[in-house]
Amino acid sequence: MSAPARPAPPSARIFDKQCKISGRLDPGEPIRTAVIGAGHWGPNLIRNFDNPPASVVKTVVDRDGERLKQLQRRFPGVAVAEDAAVVMGDPTIDAVVIATPTSSHYALVKAALEAGKHVLVEKPITTHSGEADELVALAERRGRVLVVGHVFLFNLAVQRVRGYIAAGDLGRVYYVSMVRTNLGPIRVDVNAAWDLMSHDISIVNYWLNAQPETASAVGGTWINAGREDAVFATLRYPGDVLVNVHASWLNPRKSRDVTVTGDKRMLTFDDMNMLEPLRLYDKQVTDQATKPAVVDTFASFRASIRDGDITIPKVSTGEPLRNECDHFLDCIRSEKKPLVGGIEGAAVVRALEAIDRSMRDHGREQAVRRAT
Repeated sequence: MSAPARPAPPSARIFDKQCKISGRLDPGEPIRTAVIGAGHWGPNLIRNFDNPPASVVKTVVDRDGERLKQLQRRFPGVAVAEDAAVVMGDPTIDAVVIATPTSSHYALVKAALEAGKHVLVEKPITTHSGEADELVALAERRGRVLVVGHVFLFNLAVQRVRGYIAAGDLGRVYYVSMVRTNLGPIRVDVNAAWDLMSHDISIVNYWLNAQPETASAVGGTWINAGREDAVFATLRYPGDVLVNVHASWLNPRKSRDVTVTGDKRMLTFDDMNMLEPLRLYDKQVTDQATKPAVVDTFASFRASIRDGDITIPKVSTGEPLRNECDHFLDCIRSEKKPLVGGIEGAAVVRALEAIDRSMRDHGREQAVRRAT
C-alpha cells in the first residue's frame, strides 16, 4: 500500500490574496443582488443568492415574460423585470449576476460597473479581449468586485490538483490531456471552444499558474454555419508543457476526463465520478540510452518503466456553484481578491481568440496575445 494522499490545504488558503475594495457593506445586512438572465443556468444562481441572511435576490431580469412568471411562482418574494435598466437604476441593489448569452456580457457588465454594482458574470467574460481589459480597468477605477464564473475552479478536486502540482508531487509536468464532450446544449452565439473549452483553459491556467504562449486548433461545423461544433486544440505553456483539449457538443457520451502526466507521478481527474474523481499513479518512465551489444539490433534505446501503486485521494463533495457564489459575496464583504477575476477571465479570452485564428488559418500555430 502506498502512503496516504496528502490532505488538501484548507480552502481558505486558496483565497488569501487581498485587495482593497471600496464601499464595504454593513455586516449585519444581506447583500442585495439582481440576476440578469433566467435561462438554463439562471435559476441555479437565483437559488444560491436568494439565501438570507448572507444575500437576497431582489430582482430577476429576463426578456421571456412567461419564464418570469414561472420563476415568481418558485421565488415569490423576488421582483421581475424585462429590462436590465431597472436593475442599473436601483440604488438598493449591491451586486449584479449576469447569466446571458456571451455577446451581451460586455454591455451589461459595463453598465453595472458604471452604476456602482459588484458583478459576477458567467464565462467567458466577453467575446473580445480588448473589451475584457476595458472592464478590468473599469472595475478597478470604481472599486468594484468583478468575478468571472469559471465555476470549475471552485471544484474541490480541481483545487486539490493545483496543490499537488504546486508541491511538486507530480514532478515536472510534461503534458495535460482533456476531454469535455456531451450531446448538447448547442449554442448559436459561440462555438464549442468558447462554450466548453473555456472551462479547461481556466483550469490549466490555474493549475500551472501561467497562460498559454501559443495555440493551434482545427474544428468542424455541421449544425450552425460559422459555429464549430467540435474543436481539437493544442496549447503550449511555459516550460514546454503541452495541453491538448477536445471539446464537442455532438457526442453521445458526456465526458469530463483529464490526465496530467509528470516525470514523477501521473494523475487522472474524472469529474463525472462523484465518489472518486481523482487517481494518483505512482508511475514514471526513465529513458536510458544503452550501448547495444550487437550493432544491428533494436536495443540501442530502452525505456525503464516503474509501475507503482494507485492512490485514490478522498475529496470532500460539495457544490462548486455554491462555493463560487459564497466566494463572490465574501470578496464583497471582506475585500478579498477574487480567485478568478477579470484579469483571469481576460486571459482565457485571449487563448480562445488564438484558437479561433488558428482554425481560420487551417490549424497553423498562433501566438496568444499578451495583455496590453
